[in-house]
Amino acid sequence: MKHVLFICSRNRLRSPTAEQVFANWPNIEVGSAGLAPDAEEPLTGEMVEEADIIFVMEKQHRAKLARRFKPQLRQARVVCLDIPDDYVFMQPELVALLKAKVTPFL
Repeated sequence: MKHVLFICSRNRLRSPTAEQVFANWPNIEVGSAGLAPDAEEPLTGEMVEEADIIFVMEKQHRAKLARRFKPQLRQARVVCLDIPDDYVFMQPELVALLKAKVTPFL
């Protein structure tokens, strides 16, 4: 079972959409979190340690992740999806973009 984690800033739109889109994919376990202090589900070191692949939505997320969780990032592959904060939760365009960008890594 591969552990996949989706990260954005506040865990309200992009990463929860990704979590829902990939929730029923075979052989993966998905989660989502945010890097901001007011995130719906704040990212923890334990989440980072358990992940095999971490998808971040923007380059700034990759930088924050590396700064705050460097010791926990030993095993996870980090992939930047370059998806700006321009979408609402489960917006069809966001779902299509996520499927196109994430699927090759799964």
